[in-house]
This record gives sequence, C-alpha cells and structure tokens, in this order.
Amino acid sequence: MEFYIKHETKGYLRVHMAQASMTSREADILQYYLQNQSHAIQAKVFERTADATVTYVGDRTDIICALKRFHYEQAGVPEVFLENSGRELNREYKEKLIQKVLMRVCSCMFLPYPIRAFCTSIRSVRYIYAGIRTLLKGKLEVEALDATAIGVSVCRGNLKTAGSIMFLLGIGELLEEWTHKKSVGDLARSMSLQVEKVWLKREGQEVLVPAQDIAVGDEVVVHMGNVIPFDGTVTAGEAMINQASFTGESQPVKKDPGGYVYAGTVLEEGELTIQVKETGNSTRYEKIVAMIEESEKLKSALESKAEHLADRLVPYTFLGTGLTWLLTRNATKALTVLMVDFSCALKLAMPIAVLSAIREAGLDHITVKGGKYLEAVAGASTVVFDKTGTLTKARPTLKEVIPFCGMDPDELLRVAACLEEHFPHSMAKAVVRGAMEKGLEHEEMHTKVEYIVAHGISSYIDGKHVIIGSYHFVFEDEKCEIDPAYQETFDGLPTEYSHLYLAIDRKLAAVICIEDPLRDEAEAVVNSLRKTGIDKIVMMTGDSERTAQAIAGRIGVDEYHAEVLPEDKARFIETERAAGRKVIMIGDGINDSPALSAADVGIAISDGAQIAREIADITISSDDLYGVVTLRLLSVSLMRRIRKNYRSIVGINTALILLGVGGMVQPATAALIHNTSTLAIALKSMQNLL
Repeated sequence: MEFYIKHETKGYLRVHMAQASMTSREADILQYYLQNQSHAIQAKVFERTADATVTYVGDRTDIICALKRFHYEQAGVPEVFLENSGRELNREYKEKLIQKVLMRVCSCMFLPYPIRAFCTSIRSVRYIYAGIRTLLKGKLEVEALDATAIGVSVCRGNLKTAGSIMFLLGIGELLEEWTHKKSVGDLARSMSLQVEKVWLKREGQEVLVPAQDIAVGDEVVVHMGNVIPFDGTVTAGEAMINQASFTGESQPVKKDPGGYVYAGTVLEEGELTIQVKETGNSTRYEKIVAMIEESEKLKSALESKAEHLADRLVPYTFLGTGLTWLLTRNATKALTVLMVDFSCALKLAMPIAVLSAIREAGLDHITVKGGKYLEAVAGASTVVFDKTGTLTKARPTLKEVIPFCGMDPDELLRVAACLEEHFPHSMAKAVVRGAMEKGLEHEEMHTKVEYIVAHGISSYIDGKHVIIGSYHFVFEDEKCEIDPAYQETFDGLPTEYSHLYLAIDRKLAAVICIEDPLRDEAEAVVNSLRKTGIDKIVMMTGDSERTAQAIAGRIGVDEYHAEVLPEDKARFIETERAAGRKVIMIGDGINDSPALSAADVGIAISDGAQIAREIADITISSDDLYGVVTLRLLSVSLMRRIRKNYRSIVGINTALILLGVGGMVQPATAALIHNTSTLAIALKSMQNLL
C-alpha cells in the first residue's frame, strides 16, 4: 500500500497512509497488522489523520517492506478483534466530551440570560429527582448532597453556580463512564477466548484442525487441562468443569452426556466430546463484560473504602452546613460548606485510578482481573516461583532420544509425540515440536489417553501399555524396569538435561532429553523483586533435588523445595498465609493450578496451560519475566497514588470549607474550585503510573 514518511528517528516511524479517509475498522486492521510484525514493539493508528506510528527494533527496512505489503483485504485480522477493539468507544466519548465543553462555552457566551436560566432550571430537575429518590429509599448519600447544593443555588437565584456544579458533575460522570467502559473492555478482550487448534472427531479419529474450520454440528474432543473452545452439548465423556471466570461458581461443575458447556470454561478433570452449537466468539465476549461489570472483583479494598467513606461523610456535610448557619446566621457561609464535600472526589478519583492501572498493565501485556489483585501484589511479602516454564524458558527444546530397546529413536519419538500432543505442558510441547521438526507424522495410534497430573500419561498402543512421564511415575508408581544390558547407559544419562521416561509394557523404552535452560533474566528478576520489598522468594519444582539445588543457587532464591506435588505447593502457600504473609504464586502448568488458587494472587505465564491462565488472577507475557517486576512497581505506585489522592482531597476541601466559613470564599467560587480540583485529581489519576 502507498504511504509516505512524515517523521523518523532511530527506532521510530510516523507514516501517513495514502488514502482520503480512514474508518475505525481500517485503523484497527492496520494496527493489528503492525503490532504483529516481529520487529514492532508498539504501534498506534490515528484514523482522523490516517497516520500510523511504529516503534521498532532492528532494521527499518523490515517495517518499510511490511507497510508496502499491507492490504486491508489480506491482513487476516480476527473478526472478534475488530468487533471489540474499543476504538469506536474512544471516538464516541471524545466527541461527547468535546460537545459538552463546546455547549457550555457557547451557552455562556451567546445565550441570553433568561434562556440560560430556563435551561439551567430544567437540567437541575434530573439531579434534584435523583436526590429525592435516594432520600425516599432511606439513604443519605452523595446524590442527596448534589441535589441539595443545586436546588439551594436555583432557589437563591444563583443559577451560574448551579450551572457550574452540573457541568462539572456531568464531565466527571462522563470521564468515569468512559474510563470504566474502556478498562472493562480491555480486560474482557484479554480474557476472551483465543484458541488456534482443536481436536475434531472425524470417523472415529481425533484430528488436530484450525479452530476456524469448525462448523456448528461438528464434534470436538477436549482433554483435561484444556479450555473448552465452543459452546455446545456434551455427547460423550464425563468431566469436572471450572466455570469460575465465567459464572463466578467457586467449585467445579460436573458435566456428562446431555449437559451444556460454555466456551472459555476449563476442563479440570476427565475428557469430553462436545457437539458444537455456537462458533462465534462475540457471545463469549459479551458474557465476560456482563460478568466483570457485575463482579466485585473490580473493586480493591481501598476502592470500597472510598465509596463507603464518601457516603458516610454526607451526613457530616449536612451537619456542618446546619452548624455553620446556627453559629453565624449567615446563609452564604452555610451554603459554602454545602457546596464543598469530600464525597464526589472520593467516589470519582479512586475507581478511575484503579481502572487506569489495569489499563496500563495491559499495555505491558499484563492482564489483571480486578483491582483487589493489584492491592494484594503491592502488599505481598512472599513470592513463590514454579521452575519449569516459569523460571526456565517457556520453550524447552528436545535434544536427544536415547533408546533402551531395539526400536528406532525416531519411532520412539513418534510414539511419545502421539501421546504428548494432547496435553498442555511445556515439556509435552517440546516433544511434539521435536517430532514435527523431524517430519514424524502419525495418525492416532492409541486408545483413550489418561493424564495423571504432575506424573505423566498412560495409554495403550496395539494392545501394549505405554506410559511416559517422570522418574517417580515410571519407576516408583508403575514399577517399570530397565533392561540390564542398558544399565550402564542409564547411569550415564546427561545431567544437564531434564528427562522424560517412556516405557512399554513396564520396560523402559527410551529416555527423552529436554533442554530446559534458565531464563536469562531470572536472577535479575529475583534481585529486582527483593529491591521492591519482597523479603521471601521461594522456588518449587517437581524436579530432582540435584537440579533444584543447582538452579536455586544460580538465581539466589531464599529457599527451594524439590520433588514436590501440586498439593505440596498449595500446602506451603496456605502455611505462609496462616503465618500472616501475603503470597504471590507464579506458575504455568496444570500442576500449578491448586497453588494459584490458594495464593492471595495467582500469576500465570501466558504461554502456559489454559487452566492455569483461567484460574490465575493475573496473566503476564511469556516473553519476559520482568513483567512480574513491572506488576509489582505498578501496584506499589497505584497504592501510593490512591493515598496521595486521599491527602489531596482532604486537604483541598478542608481548606475550602474553612475559607468559606471565614467569609473569604463565596459559594460559587468554592463550588468552582471544589469541582475543578476533583476533575483535576481524576484526570491526574488517568495518567500512567510508570
């Protein structure tokens, strides 16, 4: 596509697309395309000017060539992204805000006073009605206070003051509504389902196909630990489904033939065959939005405290107004106290600060499912890391297949991949990738596959019992044996790799060596977390004592636990919490799910098992563990901002009340300063924290 460069510096381009105008849909397509270029760090598209900015690394030629190749029709953007991008929402609220300000300016400058007075009186009815309705419910809250201030101003003929109060209240409502909808939309989009491939049941075989190829009426098979990709009816199998992120149910729900399941819920235990009833993702998105808006998860304790405090302060404002009048017999001074209250600022600034922090976290590829989790991260003193896929790289690689029988290594790898491809573990993915790279294709050879969490996989191929998994599972649980002729080979297994053991009919058939290198940033992340105030950092792993000790020494954790089971991780976290410590758990696998649930905050790695991402309270990008440090700094900064907001609100409004009672500030001026300061604090709260 044609374009020209408007501005350029090292690592940054601003281009103008050669088109007369740009729609919101076109802007979203271009932004998605640019963001998914391998060298692009960040991209923004401005539809009003048809401009785009790109921050990138590497050679500028790559970005230039990508822009030349771009065509709206061939960009391949998912429809769900375009339907729910939020760009139209931003445009709508910007226009509303500009319109409101322009109307206020024009009415003050050009409308005759009688018409302006009439319009102000009519507009006041809405606020007065809201206040009366609150009183009729037996409540004395902010709405009653606003109604009294506006009503008294109208009755005294001070329509300018009433107009100013309503204008600033309207701006505040608009900003709060905009920020809330945008933050909820961002959160819902990040929680929305993104499944690339599914197991289609065709002629008795399970075939891995792209999700977009599935049609209504098809049957798909969902294995343990995977997310359910479509709404549908269960036709075979029995399973426990985790619906917590969708319906709010805390306990898994049993599903068997005839039951209905929803896209985005997670299969915790068992296996299901589902007949697809809906393939669209928009319904999933809408349901998530509804769930979030109704959920108390969005509110941190400080937010809830601000709301309750705001409502509790209303009677004191009325009391202060009455006392001022009784002591001074001056209606103007009493009215000044009425015009200035703490409630409006508390109710507006605090939620905006939290929702803006959630939005900012999203910019760093961190999905936060509620404000209370940011507060918990800020107050945490213990961090527990899983090792595999968390402290080690998210993409372990296959290095070697060592046979312990007469079979060819490639054939053994093919058998292993056939079993492992059904389950979402980083080690399993390494085996499957290794087989693909060698071109080892296969049809389903086995009968029903059984997955034992934190142990391994069991199945039958050609009537032979085949298992693959950990040393503990293969040799201690399943009592498999090593052919004496291969004992020396077994004793000489390379220690620098993690090992998966494949056994056929209780005889060791192969050892699959997986390179699981430590993340480059792991040690720096541990040190950085300690500098932010975390005083206990723990590593837990199912690996051997020898491996765990070596890695723990390299990254500098305070303590480590080796050869642990999922319940051991959860038990450790419960013990820490019982001792009065707030705990963050960071993991990526199915076996981390109990610990993620047990912690004050569960953080999942985005490339990990889907069940871990669904259960976790926060998800960070798999590309960079520094996201944990960013999250901690963001959370601490948010708490600092909220406390600063408290001090500012109390300080400004107390000063205004004292000045009003002293006769140094008129009610109109007090109302203007109060509402302007409230608006300024709210706008400040919308700014990025880091």
